[in-house]
Amino acid sequence: MRKMTLIVLSILGVSVAKAQNTEKEIIEKTAKAAAKTHDTLGMGWKKTGNLIFLFNQSAFNYDWRGGGTSSIAGNTTLNYDFNYKSSILVWDNKIFTAYGLTKLKDQDITKSDDRFEFTSILGRRAGEAYWYYSAFLNLKTQMDSGFKKEKYTINDNGTPLDPSDDLIGERDVKISHFFSPAYLQAGPGMLWKKSDNLKVNIAPATSRFIFIHKHFTDFGSAFGVDQGETMRFEFGAALNAYYKLSIMENISMENILNLYANYLEKPQNIDIDYQLNVVMKINKYISTNFAFQAIYDDNAVGAFQIREVFGLGVNYGF
Repeated sequence: MRKMTLIVLSILGVSVAKAQNTEKEIIEKTAKAAAKTHDTLGMGWKKTGNLIFLFNQSAFNYDWRGGGTSSIAGNTTLNYDFNYKSSILVWDNKIFTAYGLTKLKDQDITKSDDRFEFTSILGRRAGEAYWYYSAFLNLKTQMDSGFKKEKYTINDNGTPLDPSDDLIGERDVKISHFFSPAYLQAGPGMLWKKSDNLKVNIAPATSRFIFIHKHFTDFGSAFGVDQGETMRFEFGAALNAYYKLSIMENISMENILNLYANYLEKPQNIDIDYQLNVVMKINKYISTNFAFQAIYDDNAVGAFQIREVFGLGVNYGF
């Protein structure tokens, strides 16, 4: 009887062990299947876009004693993503354009915003995690001419005088226009992508080109391009990061950071381009929008360039 009991217990122990192993294998297979299913979600092309028109106005009549200047301003922004995903490849593309005009009372219309940027990152899976071997391309330029005010001395008939003269005039001087300047970056690297809303691309061997029309360098350098030249070549490291999150149900925040260091000249002077876009939806078509951008590029100017736009907008998503 004792032997029989031991035999039965042994058989039960083996059965329990096999059952546990079988259960463990089922759990592992289920987890792998779930991970594979999650990884294959959203295969093919995914296209999303947002078109926003911002409008601002201030108006004061002649008898208003509080001070102020009547003004009107408009700004149009297009933010469009078209991304591709397969089992081993990802291809992310983004087009961002913005253009704005401002009119102050008794003054000419001036440009308040002007940007065009295209970014493309192609990645091939480099393991089980979120890493990909990548190649990226980034192009930045503007669509219209840019001007700055310049003071100069004149006499009564408009003829320039000696700088020591007291009579001062002011004129608009063109300092940029379409594709002048234009910045082109390209290079291989590694992409860490958790989702379309969170990704970082590191490219330690990036070629960078700065293009500008020759008439901007006739009398000196401009945007880092030497006098008499139309292009500047740089070689360095680039980092591009993107993070979009929902703060609340109807409030989204988009962060875009681009860093670049030129190995060939002053690598410690890192070029910085940070953009923040906040959309606060009121309903499907109306939203309040805030855009902020900070740029540091010592080839252009040895200080931060700051731009911000805030206003009520007509919003169309597609």
